Amino acid sequence: MLPIGPLMIEHRLIERMIAVMGLRLREFDVTGKADVDFIDEAVDFIRTYADRCHHGKEEDILFRELAKKELSKEHRQIMQDLIGEHAIARDTVRNLVEARLHYAAGDDDALGKITHSISFLVEFYPKHIEKEDKHFFMPIMDYFTSEEKDAMLKEGFEFDRSLIHAKYRDIVERYGG
Repeated sequence: MLPIGPLMIEHRLIERMIAVMGLRLREFDVTGKADVDFIDEAVDFIRTYADRCHHGKEEDILFRELAKKELSKEHRQIMQDLIGEHAIARDTVRNLVEARLHYAAGDDDALGKITHSISFLVEFYPKHIEKEDKHFFMPIMDYFTSEEKDAMLKEGFEFDRSLIHAKYRDIVERYGG
């Protein structure tokens, strides 16, 4: 398996969650109310699975190793664009969390900010995933030897194994433990 294999598999689950977010967004529009529990679940999914796990492997393993290579101008630009897109997604999720807090505190005007953030993510992720899957992942594999590909794949599996421990260690440390 190529090191991009697990990343592409992860894309399928992210696509499914984004589709669910799109459905829930329509419910929010129809009812005029947001489901803060669902927003919490969606934020946790995006932050933990899509960003920390998935984008983490892309940035901390794949892109790190790519940065050591003499990339074509096109591939280097796409990699920089993808990194920038990850940052945009993080900012959007931060905005969603802030809007959710205001909404839960009784600010009904925050519903518009919630729907705007979710709508952005629902539009953003399919395009971002398509760019990676169809225009970037396969061509960049040519920069690596078989041994380098195997090493990245193994590092990705180790990254996944340690992720849950890192998540909950961070929670304890955030509270001073």
